[in-house]
Amino acid sequence: MTNNGALSGLTVLDLSRLLPGPFCSMILADHGARVIAIEDKRYAAEAGINSAVLRNKEHITLNLKSDKGREIFFKMAEKADIVLDGFRPGVTKRLGVDYESVKKINPGIIYCSISGYGQTGPYRDEAGHDVNYLSVAGVLDLIGEKDRPPSIPGIQIADIAGGGMYAAIGILMALHARQKSGTGQYIDISMTDGSMSFLSLVLSLKKYAGMPVKRSDSFLSHRYACYNTYETADNRYLSIGAVENRFWKNLCNYFNKPDYIALQYDDGKKDEIIQFVREKFKQKPLSYWCEELDGQDICWGPVRSLDEAMEDPLFKAREMVVDLQSSTGEILKCIGVPVKLSETPGSVRQLPPSFGENTASVLNEFGYSADNIKELEAQGII
Repeated sequence: MTNNGALSGLTVLDLSRLLPGPFCSMILADHGARVIAIEDKRYAAEAGINSAVLRNKEHITLNLKSDKGREIFFKMAEKADIVLDGFRPGVTKRLGVDYESVKKINPGIIYCSISGYGQTGPYRDEAGHDVNYLSVAGVLDLIGEKDRPPSIPGIQIADIAGGGMYAAIGILMALHARQKSGTGQYIDISMTDGSMSFLSLVLSLKKYAGMPVKRSDSFLSHRYACYNTYETADNRYLSIGAVENRFWKNLCNYFNKPDYIALQYDDGKKDEIIQFVREKFKQKPLSYWCEELDGQDICWGPVRSLDEAMEDPLFKAREMVVDLQSSTGEILKCIGVPVKLSETPGSVRQLPPSFGENTASVLNEFGYSADNIKELEAQGII
């Protein structure tokens, strides 16, 4: 597939691992940037855990703790546009590959660091993972059942949205600024900062309602029948999101309960109404409701499993599920590109490389011969 993405011509050196940074660089790679993922070979055993985010990238091994490894990195950084790291604050400085060091040889470099709690502040050196960042930011307290412990989401919200997506946004902003100024800059992304930013509507709702926003007991979280989830006869679930009264009216009329229309947000009647709707949906299987509610203009949706979502005609039509052929001829399903650009579309062009697969070809491009590469491998540099 031809690479004519919006970011073609840009080169990214990605020093990050696991999910937040690689998710960010995947976004950039999907839209045409050349992304060279750089990892120490001691992490090879963990390579398969999150290989999906390596699609459209090249992958090399490099020991940045060695003088020779840093020399190779700086040769690459001199010609790069973006460097991305996901280390704890201070690590890149100790390694000698921090922003200030790179800026000396490449003033136009955009250097983005993604960390748990940011480069400054009292928690900067603390270890953490997604659940911890959501906890500290006040997000986890709002997830789960009422009067039950908080529930850990099945996806990594802080890593992906609070870290990876915000990093991509920051990089694009810095690229725009560089077009005007000619110089790069440093980007400090905290996954906890990003998580807290998701609470802007929650804060507004707290002020609007004049009451605390509690777990599974707020305007947009189970407090009312119009924004809730319901079990069906076959132990499946569907969601109702009839926030506006016109949608709620359609649901009430469907169930022949017009008296509930004006009571949508009545706290004195909310439990009665929830119970009524709960009993109605429990009478039939999910397949029945999918046919019955189709076209009813209610704001509803079936709760799909991952496998079901991958087969949904919506995502096939939107190219959010794409098929790629592996080197062995196997057809593999991949998640597509969510940002649809009309003139410079992103694309899933190639499957993730194996760990270190592109080391020799990339180093050869930067002037290292086959003998040089063998020597570097023998010395543990690559």
